[in-house]
Amino acid sequence: MTEEFRAAFQRVLDTAASQAPDFPEAVHDVFRLSSEVPREELTIALEALTPVLSDCEPHSGVAADLSVLAGALVESGAPAGQVGLEVLRQLGSYGQAAAAFMHAWEKTGGGPLPAPNDAGEAEEKRVEEVLGDNAPLATAGWWTSLRYGLAAKAMLGDAGVRSAVRADPGALNELGQIVHALSTRLSEFGEVAELLRMSEVSRILVLDRASWRGFRVRFDGVSDNFQLHTLLADALIGKEGRRLPGTRPDPRWVAASLDGPVDPLADVVRGEWDLVGGDGTWVGNEACPGDIPLVDGERVLVLEPQSLMHSWRAGRRHPHITGALTVLEELHPDEAAAWWSRMHPAGSVRHPQAPPIENEDTGAHRRPPRHFGVAAHFAEVDSGPMSASFGALDPTLDAPEPGLAPAFEDVPIGPGPASASPTASAAEPPDGPDESDEPDDFSVPAPWSAFPTAVEPDSDELGPIDPVSDGPDPDEPVWRSPRPLRDPDPFSAPDPFQEPDPFQEPDPFQEPIPVREPDPFQESEPSQEPEPSQEPTPSRAPAPVDDGLPPGARLLPPMPPGVSDSSTWAPHWKWPMRPPER
Repeated sequence: MTEEFRAAFQRVLDTAASQAPDFPEAVHDVFRLSSEVPREELTIALEALTPVLSDCEPHSGVAADLSVLAGALVESGAPAGQVGLEVLRQLGSYGQAAAAFMHAWEKTGGGPLPAPNDAGEAEEKRVEEVLGDNAPLATAGWWTSLRYGLAAKAMLGDAGVRSAVRADPGALNELGQIVHALSTRLSEFGEVAELLRMSEVSRILVLDRASWRGFRVRFDGVSDNFQLHTLLADALIGKEGRRLPGTRPDPRWVAASLDGPVDPLADVVRGEWDLVGGDGTWVGNEACPGDIPLVDGERVLVLEPQSLMHSWRAGRRHPHITGALTVLEELHPDEAAAWWSRMHPAGSVRHPQAPPIENEDTGAHRRPPRHFGVAAHFAEVDSGPMSASFGALDPTLDAPEPGLAPAFEDVPIGPGPASASPTASAAEPPDGPDESDEPDDFSVPAPWSAFPTAVEPDSDELGPIDPVSDGPDPDEPVWRSPRPLRDPDPFSAPDPFQEPDPFQEPDPFQEPIPVREPDPFQESEPSQEPEPSQEPTPSRAPAPVDDGLPPGARLLPPMPPGVSDSSTWAPHWKWPMRPPER
């Protein structure tokens, strides 16, 4: 298989130099065999391809196809080497021509741009009005733009190519502008632009506000500050790092930021700091390391305490690129103090969405719980103290108001005469309405207000009054009564077997309500005025009268007219069917 691959690759080199018609077939054979040969063979093939690619640059179609072939070999595991830089150089040349084609297209009427693979003579004639003799080159640049974009994306995935691009800031800036212009019309160049931003920075100075220490770190394959934040926390916090205070990140978060897959049970990363630039500007996690500002020729990042809890998804923005971060050195205390003397004051830069500082607080919230795994995935973010706390209860509400019973057990269970106890006498309100009482907010009458009330006897010698016939005083607020209110008795219908109360005066406007006998199952009230010679003893309930009625019949209202009171009565359809007659 190796010999077959070598033969096919040699045909590619020969047909590319001579512009032979069997060039596409030779390229197809190399694509097919590249996955079946060792990495060493791919490396040798790329080294041989570099000079041929440079010589074929004037032939745009052949050069673009060779660039795509080189990118495929790099994705198969071969190091890009010099061929990667050659592809980026040609991308800059043909990309600039493609940008000129876009500009000329807008000048000649605009409208949707043609697909790069569909550009031909008609499109060339249209832009010739603006570009003149450069129209053929501009059209060729637009025609090959997608293929160069795919090749450049593969080359920028190689760490050696990114390092070489970073070494030439001028060329990197120029290529970045061209790629950005193409990304406005071709979405494939958006990822190329991100990879170029990744190549901008590899070293920064990190200052930790909590410990006033400083470190110089080197990293690669870091596309945004989310990934940088996670790797810094792993390298600096705790005894496993450089002993900075804080909560160490979950190892699965770190693995997903380096070279591992994202664990579904640990895919939410919790932030540890606010990322602020050394010049006092907000950096944040959404930016990339290239946005960290320069201070005296060095990019400085300050790790401030969090002013707002934030979290993000674990992983890398470009999963095919491996991330790495190494702490190069820790600053000497004197050097760190010199850097801190040029930094902004503590707490002066906060998260743009953080709440305002109150009571000279720095705004730093409490640290999140040290959760890992499932707990970290499902735990809620602590939003800090509530903005509006509950008001304290008025201590005066705990004490009973004058006229109210001091305790529930001091209130008699059943109503009685006014002179029953000193507490009840003291709790009675004075005559006349109380001006300090406010009307009740509830306009719906209480359920027991619909029941007729019995006339209050004038004499205190009448004994206890039946609870059914005793109602609240209409001139007295319900909530001011010293006696507890009772729910209406649903079985308070007139009992035809009871005798009327001889002490109750008849009301000419309503039917008299007979007084019910004491409940045999309820203990009666104690004697209200015990004799001095003996202690008060509770009165015993009279024995139930044997009137031939079933037990409990006196507690139930009478049956409606026409309804049988037999316990065996039931509708005919409830009885079982008779057996069929034979």
